[in-house]
Parts: sequence; structure tokens; C-alpha cells
Amino acid sequence: MAAPRSREQRRADTLRKLGEGGADVWVATAHAGSAHLVPLSYAWHDDCVVIACEESSLTARNIVGSLRVRLGFGPTRDVVMIDAILERCEAVPSLDDEAVKAYEQQAGWDPRAVGNNVLMWLRPQRVQAWRESNEIEGRTLMRAGNWLA
Repeated sequence: MAAPRSREQRRADTLRKLGEGGADVWVATAHAGSAHLVPLSYAWHDDCVVIACEESSLTARNIVGSLRVRLGFGPTRDVVMIDAILERCEAVPSLDDEAVKAYEQQAGWDPRAVGNNVLMWLRPQRVQAWRESNEIEGRTLMRAGNWLA
């Protein structure tokens, strides 16, 4: 087992992971007794995780209803967990090309091409990252929307 990473290294690794192209995220939502988990493409834009989904989907309805979401990135031995709040939700046709292009470039697909999609900007409130059991202690990198020193 490798030595545990410093908080600074974990933060750098987390930001690198968030910026990777063609990656996916597990999106866990719940609202009014309805829990839901789906894998989606994402982009890291304006310090938010941006996802695209059908406006009428259970994922979108749960996020809009609760304003909260939990996101899981990476395999179990190199995980990043983010608790986020909905900052912004806009129908794709109403967005400027810059926002859509930023999403398309990282996620690898154009959300205008399929269905009645919305883009949702999810602002991290808590970020945790760990690889092995020796990184469980100190896994919290952000609390209340602020990176820890």
C-alpha cells in the first residue's frame, strides 16, 4: 500500500480528475422518498460539476426538488465523493454557445443532439478523496464550500 497523500496532493489529484475528458460520474439523488442513482457524463466548468439530463428525468426532478446531489468519481480505490448544491439549471436551447461548447468538449457529446436536456451546475459543498484505508483519515478536502488549508 502506498503512503497516504498530503491534502495538497489529494486536492491536485481531485482537480485533475474533475478536468479529465470523457469521464463519467455516478449521480445520486433523492426527493420525496424517491432515491435514484445514474451514471452521467459531466464537465468541470466555473468550479462546478455540470451535468446534462432530460428536463423531465427523475434525476433532474430530484435535484430541482431537493437542490442537493451526491456525486461519485473514479473506482473504489481512488474515489472522489462530492456533496453539491444546485446552483443553476437551464434548458440547453436557451444557453449561449460557450457553455454548451465547454460541456461538449469535456463530456464528449453535444447535449443539443438528444432530447429536451437541461444543463445543471452543481456547486461542491463537501469534497472527500481517498485511495486506501490509510487515507480515510483526512479525506475531507472541502467543507461548507471552502477548500481546507
